Amino acid sequence: MVVRGSLWVNSFWLLAISHFENDVNTAICSTARTTNEHRRTTNDAFMPLDILALAAHRDDVEQTCAGTLLKMAERGYRTGILDLTQGEMGTRGNAEDRAREAAEAARILKVSWRHALDIPDGRVENTWENRLKIARVIREQRPRVLILPYWEGRHPDHYAASVLGYEAAFLAGLAKLDVDQASANQDLLDKDLKGRGFSRAAETAEGPGALAPGILGPHRPFKIIYASLYFDVRPTFVVDITEQFETRMVALMVYKSQFTDQQAGSGIFPAHKEIRARIESMARYYGMLGGVTYAEPFVQKEVGLVDDVMAIPVKSI
Repeated sequence: MVVRGSLWVNSFWLLAISHFENDVNTAICSTARTTNEHRRTTNDAFMPLDILALAAHRDDVEQTCAGTLLKMAERGYRTGILDLTQGEMGTRGNAEDRAREAAEAARILKVSWRHALDIPDGRVENTWENRLKIARVIREQRPRVLILPYWEGRHPDHYAASVLGYEAAFLAGLAKLDVDQASANQDLLDKDLKGRGFSRAAETAEGPGALAPGILGPHRPFKIIYASLYFDVRPTFVVDITEQFETRMVALMVYKSQFTDQQAGSGIFPAHKEIRARIESMARYYGMLGGVTYAEPFVQKEVGLVDDVMAIPVKSI
């Protein structure tokens, strides 16, 4: 495997590589569940998410970090998934199929919240309008940890979602930015454009994944990590998903529109019987790096902080 990455990744990975309970779990616990006062929105009964995973397409999260989300949910944390597109441009299936499959996968993964935006599939672009859409979700759901796709990759939607998510998270923390007013101004512009012969799809905000109304206070995730399975880069740390691997496979294979053998995309998609072998081999490889059976890889940009060098996991020799 060719190893790419900046100096901080290569020099620090052995020190920082660890199970999620010793890394991101610490970031969540440091605020403690009883100190959510500063994270409340206008709805006093609202419970913020602990972890939000953002991805371009329905099934991206299932392929890259589903085991991690399940593990955190099993530990009592509130997890969520934000899919940026509806999946209407996929070679296989359609948006309606993907919506049903995504809902079932979320149930299997014990996800507390899932929503899909209306950003055009195949056209995930870092625009002001798209940043506002994601910033509104971040303010509404108020995650402590944000999982983004790695910033390089084969699919333009994937790496565009990475930068888009990061910049939206920054915007969400600006106290003077009124995302609702900014969106309203954008709607007025859209109406003007429509009058001149232009239009765009309206965002769907119905059902259990709908966003709550009201003024949303600023919020910025404490930690941003990148699910790096789609790209060949040495991870900063891996999460042990040995106990969650089989359930993760079940959640992924719910996407029958994508992973059953069919003529459409037969030259692109692996045969159904090969899918498990491929996924398992990758999970075993990253598990080997961390000294466990199965793992999912992540990259963080920051230097890791260690309190006790005697407690650093993963054997060196």
